[in-house]
Amino acid sequence: MKKILILYASYGGGHLSAAKSLKEYIDNNYKDVETNLVDCIKYINMALDKITTGAYMQMAKKAPWAWKKVYYHSEKGALSKISSTTNKVIARKLLHLFEEYNPDLVISTHPFATQMTSYLKKKGKVNCKLATILTDFAPHDQWLVGHKYGDYFFVAHDGMKKALVDDFKVDKAKVFTTGIPLSSKFSANLNSDEIYKSFDLNPQKKTILFFGGGAFGLGKNKPLEILQSLIKYLDEYQIVAISGKNQKMNSAFKELASTIQDSSSLKIYEFIDNVPEIMHISSLVITKPGGLTISESLASSLPILIINPIPGQEEENAEFLEQSGVAVWIRKDESADIVIQNLLNSEDMLSSMREKTHALAHIDSTKNICEIVLNI
Repeated sequence: MKKILILYASYGGGHLSAAKSLKEYIDNNYKDVETNLVDCIKYINMALDKITTGAYMQMAKKAPWAWKKVYYHSEKGALSKISSTTNKVIARKLLHLFEEYNPDLVISTHPFATQMTSYLKKKGKVNCKLATILTDFAPHDQWLVGHKYGDYFFVAHDGMKKALVDDFKVDKAKVFTTGIPLSSKFSANLNSDEIYKSFDLNPQKKTILFFGGGAFGLGKNKPLEILQSLIKYLDEYQIVAISGKNQKMNSAFKELASTIQDSSSLKIYEFIDNVPEIMHISSLVITKPGGLTISESLASSLPILIINPIPGQEEENAEFLEQSGVAVWIRKDESADIVIQNLLNSEDMLSSMREKTHALAHIDSTKNICEIVLNI
């Protein structure tokens, strides 16, 4: 029986979601394969996990300028050396997991896991294949530390493949443009009528999906400004607004809904676990440009309105998506009202964005990754 260790780290939800999708697909489709899903930082030290993930979330939320410096300085210079040195020390603790489980293959959805596994392979401590899933739309040096010891690299688009080969000197035969792993629901045949009923939505109206919260929140004012702009179009559109864990935002959304004469076209949720379904019936998504959410949106042929990207990887995602013609980015100094008005009043623009998603979408990403690493 082949044993696969799937490693992630809880810095944002995308790394875990990608890991879960891979585990689910392998467990459901391969009989002689055993999988083990592990948070590599939490395994090493619960206190370390709490401190590092907490620091990341607070910095991204309250001091994004600081996170931007950390992000870009971690590519080159002192921070990159500190990070690499730290991972070498941590890797020795992770070795216990490898000795207990003895995997034939490691699949990594986070740079830390890739770096630690690469270090252990370099030192001859482990003998397994290593597959790295880059969960953004732009490469970063931290993903490629020790890349000589990696066997597979899976990227979101051909531009990333070219960058890995030309700029980072990764062997071309190791790089595959598959997209980021998605839930199997994105390739399933979904029933639109049932989805409209489950959300109590009108099939005769177009639906806008608005992710106003996220792991870090966006502050209350900007999302509220966006929602105030959106409700001007309730004659034509219905809105599904997700506030996330931000209770103040959820209350502000509900307070705004209470001022509308007919609020049946505005649905407010803290959280939904049926994202593939609601994306299936939506005409536009408004969201931060996290790698997973963007991949899901592209797989659902959704034009994207980008809000408040975290400096660093999300800003790079936003730039790529805007240049590719699938997204519009509301920048801090721009009026949300004007951007939304221009977008919703231009069906040609929305149609063009929708059409261009097809070139970037990878609905079968999870299946294709699994077939490659399991040599089918």
